[in-house]
Amino acid sequence: MHHARRILGLALAVSLLTLTACAGPALETPLQTAEASPVPQDSPRAPETPPPAERPAAAPILQEMDGAEFFGALNGAAVLYDPAANRYEIYNPDLAQTRRSPCSTFKILSSLIGLETGGIDPQDSTRAWSGETFWNADWNRDIDFPDAFRTSCVWYFREVIDEIGKETMQAELDRLSYGNCDLSDWEGRQNTNNKNPALTGFWIESALRISPVEQVQVLERIFGEDSAHSEEAREALRQVMRLPDPEAGELAVYGKTGLGKAQGVVVDAWFTGFADADGRRVYFCVYLGETPEQDASSVRAKEIALQILSASF
Repeated sequence: MHHARRILGLALAVSLLTLTACAGPALETPLQTAEASPVPQDSPRAPETPPPAERPAAAPILQEMDGAEFFGALNGAAVLYDPAANRYEIYNPDLAQTRRSPCSTFKILSSLIGLETGGIDPQDSTRAWSGETFWNADWNRDIDFPDAFRTSCVWYFREVIDEIGKETMQAELDRLSYGNCDLSDWEGRQNTNNKNPALTGFWIESALRISPVEQVQVLERIFGEDSAHSEEAREALRQVMRLPDPEAGELAVYGKTGLGKAQGVVVDAWFTGFADADGRRVYFCVYLGETPEQDASSVRAKEIALQILSASF
């Protein structure tokens, strides 16, 4: 009974999400525990089964994840989503539904749109360095798409996003229901940690916000069976998201880190993506918020995600 109450409480926490999304809440259906009533034997005819397109979507299975051993004293949340089983496992559901700046995890989306629109050509993706010295030495050079993604080169993606433009970007955010879909601070002037226009934008501690639950849902819309995006663009994106095998162990893990600061203090740290093994795919997101005297970093978020994935497969 105690376990059932925990699951029901989690279901209600997720289903009663009240954030204003550009296409509705993240999860709208509470956990269903009752079995369907059987058709009486003396019924003159069984009700017709509606065609798949007319059937209501099945309620997702929502389970509380025991993640304390992974997070310790860190203020964090984790979400695993297995679409084949229609199951979510969530650690710290309140924080998992809280929208925060996506920071560099947004490079997943900006890469995808750049690949779709031609702003990123995988065969000719090098962009010229301006000569400005940036804090990350890896960015102080001409750089191509794979290196820009893996080193999280902000100036590279600032150029890609400006070329995509507000109208196209807004349409894509709306189509994917990406958090609050807010591009109002296009230049990123709300960012209090950095004023360099080459290193700021709406996705870095600014107007755009997304929750960990929404992160996994967006990833499934991009890489799932019903994706509206081209296989060529998704394959190019998968290649740059793939973690080296020694780091991921026996799993095929694809992901992106993200890190945001305010007044020099880490306030958002992410690692989100998906993992494949034995014909099964799981979408995941690990988020760490500001935690005094703790290692709230994107590196730590990735370590926790890999530990959770290893224990889940």
